[in-house]
Amino acid sequence: MRRPVVRPGRTHPRLYFGGASPAAELVAAAEADVQLFWGEPLDDVHERIDRLKELSERLGREHPPLEFGLRVTTVVRDTTEQAWAAAEARVAEMANGAISRDPNWHAAVGQRRLLDLATRGEVLDDNLYTAPGRYGGSGAGTTWLVGSAEDVAKSLRRYQSLGITHFILSDTPYLPEIRRQGDQLLPLLRG
Repeated sequence: MRRPVVRPGRTHPRLYFGGASPAAELVAAAEADVQLFWGEPLDDVHERIDRLKELSERLGREHPPLEFGLRVTTVVRDTTEQAWAAAEARVAEMANGAISRDPNWHAAVGQRRLLDLATRGEVLDDNLYTAPGRYGGSGAGTTWLVGSAEDVAKSLRRYQSLGITHFILSDTPYLPEIRRQGDQLLPLLRG
């Protein structure tokens, strides 16, 4: 069994934390190293970052300052038009195979936040696509950044300007999408 590596000044492995409820935000503000957000509109992320920083200060956080991360699905294609066509085709497939949600199912606060975004519009900010939440995922990962590599890089840079320093990007099928991200998107983010 491997033990976590203990670094000078750090008594535990880096803790990435998710959660949007008031209780989760208290835990993040006091104990997490990185608070992860789903793909939410820039104004919403900005408001949450401000609230968590203020909460950390109010609680007398004993750890280094809380950092912030974004976990979002990216639909990257050679052109903006190709990306939107791919995203809309995928949502149409989801709609055709949609499984009704269990009426007794209760989404977590963060999942409800994502599902509620669709009521604000199908596309928020420049390219945050909310339509997937109508058909699948139960809220988790149901917003996508859609566009050319340049479009998505621009959006990720906007999140970065808010204080996001960690990014978890994904899409399926994993192998071709990770190649697309690696070949087209990451070179634009390295500069």
